[in-house]
Amino acid sequence: MRRAAVAIAAGAMAVSLAACGSAKESGDNADSTGSAKKGDDIKVGLLLPENATARYEKFDRPLIEKKVKELTGGKGEVVYANAKQDASTQNQQVDTMVTNKVDVLIVDAVDSKAIAGSVKKAKDAGIPVVAYDRLAEGPIDAYTSFDNVTVGKTQGEALLKALGDKAKDGQIVMMNGSSTDPNAAQFKQGAHEVLDGKVKVGREYDTKEWKPENANANMEGAISALGKDKIVGVYSANDGMAGGIITALKAAGIADIPVTGQDAELSGVQRIVTGEQYMSVYKPYPQEADVAAEMAVALAQGKSLDSIAKDKVDSPTTKAVPSVLVPVVSLTKDNINDTVIKDGIYTVNEICAGKYKAACDKIGLK
Repeated sequence: MRRAAVAIAAGAMAVSLAACGSAKESGDNADSTGSAKKGDDIKVGLLLPENATARYEKFDRPLIEKKVKELTGGKGEVVYANAKQDASTQNQQVDTMVTNKVDVLIVDAVDSKAIAGSVKKAKDAGIPVVAYDRLAEGPIDAYTSFDNVTVGKTQGEALLKALGDKAKDGQIVMMNGSSTDPNAAQFKQGAHEVLDGKVKVGREYDTKEWKPENANANMEGAISALGKDKIVGVYSANDGMAGGIITALKAAGIADIPVTGQDAELSGVQRIVTGEQYMSVYKPYPQEADVAAEMAVALAQGKSLDSIAKDKVDSPTTKAVPSVLVPVVSLTKDNINDTVIKDGIYTVNEICAGKYKAACDKIGLK
């Protein structure tokens, strides 16, 4: 698959290569939390939280499946389930995978607290758990994600840069993610660390289930409460919500104010090209997916994570979880070529299709 052949920074490649080696070598140091040593014939359970956000089906799932195959000589199997934003469904999916005796689980939790009991069930059954993208509670064995506080800081810094002198007099609206997602709290924390004291927050929302329609309704409420002439910018925690926010801004006749985002979704990148959205946070999913697969294969084979995970992270329930945090990039119209195009995430033709061609030509994206 084209998108799997992603160019990753040299440091990231070093992590990946070291981890790849650790998963294939026999080594003497078995991880005490892993299952009994196995060969390449393993079964990896992959649980993703929803399919409304484009990344999960387009990037995460196929990239993890590809890496597991690569690490196991084609013998490893990935058993997949998507919870479609329902925490109860995800708990049932864990139960099913425990019953079916997968060798390891990769879990991107819908609700980090609600998944804790299911993580314990897996652990009690001798199945190690890798928390993917969101720091699930319960006795997890490993964790990989992005530095989420840095994501929020990156968004906040970009918004301040775009606002310039307008930050002194106007108000912004903050559209945070779901209160059930621990990442959303970290994004919010990072953004506030940058924005507080430098711009007035007129209204702030935690957006239920990250849904664009909920962000749209919240934005309509903010416009009504503050007045359309008082809002100078919007902090949006991701691209999906940015789409709903921009729809509300257009309906109110508000234009040319910066809106942030995250995930570098195709629609978000296209809005950046046209100027409707100021920026997004590009997160190299291939690196995150590769690390998750490497952790999962090592744990399933009863091997140490020492050569993969150099850091430790504390969750509310588990201390010193072996972790890899992947760096992020602020994506604006100025570096589209050097990020998502260079890394093979999208082609110029995909971004500049149809009505976007003229805007692409204007910024020199060819």
